[in-house]
Amino acid sequence: MEKMLFSITVFISGLHFSQQIKFEEYDLPNGLHVILHQDNKVPVVTTMVMYHVGSKDEVKGRTGFAHFFEHLLFEGTDNIKRGEWFKIVASNGGDNNASTSNDVTYYYETFPSNNEQLGLWMEADRMHNAVINQVGVDTQREVVKEEKRQNLDSRPYGNRLTALYNNLFTKHPYTWIPIGSMEDLDSAKLEEFQGFYKKYYVPNNATLVVAGDIKPEQTKKWIEEYYGRIPKGTIYPKNYPKDDPITHEKEVTVVDPNIQTPVYTFAYRTPDGKERDSYVLDMLSTYLSIGSSSVLYQRLVDQEKKARTVNSATGGLEDYGIFALFAYPMGETTRESLQAGIDAEIKKLQTALISQEDYQKLQNQFETQFISTNSDLKDIAKTLAKNHLLKGNTNLINTEIEIYRSITREDLQNAAKKYLNSNQRIIINYMPERK
Repeated sequence: MEKMLFSITVFISGLHFSQQIKFEEYDLPNGLHVILHQDNKVPVVTTMVMYHVGSKDEVKGRTGFAHFFEHLLFEGTDNIKRGEWFKIVASNGGDNNASTSNDVTYYYETFPSNNEQLGLWMEADRMHNAVINQVGVDTQREVVKEEKRQNLDSRPYGNRLTALYNNLFTKHPYTWIPIGSMEDLDSAKLEEFQGFYKKYYVPNNATLVVAGDIKPEQTKKWIEEYYGRIPKGTIYPKNYPKDDPITHEKEVTVVDPNIQTPVYTFAYRTPDGKERDSYVLDMLSTYLSIGSSSVLYQRLVDQEKKARTVNSATGGLEDYGIFALFAYPMGETTRESLQAGIDAEIKKLQTALISQEDYQKLQNQFETQFISTNSDLKDIAKTLAKNHLLKGNTNLINTEIEIYRSITREDLQNAAKKYLNSNQRIIINYMPERK
């Protein structure tokens, strides 16, 4: 068992911030990775279990399983009756939630620290004793359908990201988003849901984080008692089909009946989140299109009045990255006109260094973001788990800021030249339905 202690110091606009994220991590014999973060300032404890299973682990024709389990595993266990999960949490002063992405699924409870043991027991029971029956499947299927209707199918621009993933990826299972297909969930049989649980909800496919007002030695005893006896599962290789590089600009049109004005997406497939270039592109995205002071907002919205707004989606997934710019036209502005402005700003990035003033502003933004991300127990727990599961380095919670600090203006220019060329992108015309 190896104990790790780390400290960071941050300077922003002349102010000094010192922040220390301490953690200890070890493995149980059954393969469960455990991370403990002790912070006794407030008498609360977050227990989080993150499973290395997301929508990319599904197969074509059975999409939506990972997200479906985010709902299904609140149905109950051998020891917690159906409908009782949320009541138990609330009656003991806690709150809980869960989330699914392309790469992971996680669940957590936050309790007053005198109920830490309860949170640990509940997540262990979910891991080993979840009840997967037809009643629960039928109930949650309707819940997921309604979620999809409300958040995607009936909401203006609700399927904007669906269109992005569908077209940026063609072979890799990132081509579908976590909520998946209702047709796939409808046609799946009970034994398929039970098989998914047995395959992925095993200790050696999970990371347990306990963060907050804990006594580590007592916490370890509870972890050994509740999790140590859960049998190890079989871990299957993650051999996903790879997408061919994008070498020619491609244009597609997607219709949304819930909108009246289009949005134009310019999307590039980029390196995965472990690569240094992923951090460089993250910084480039902020420079181009995050906030009202970004260069594309200043140009297309404030100065030229061609766009209502400009924003972006960027980030490194486990296997690939995404860099996407979204432009919402003003009035009758054409896509070609918006595209010309975007291309002009990218060309500037490729041919000249950004100003020292803009560079320092970017550094300040990322310092502030870093502090904000590590200011909440649930966020700390999530970051610790993700850094271990997806990047193989838990201590990035303390050192990731150094990667951003090391990025130079030349790095930004080189990344723009390497990844943001017109022959490497997909253009998605996300259009209103013609009357």
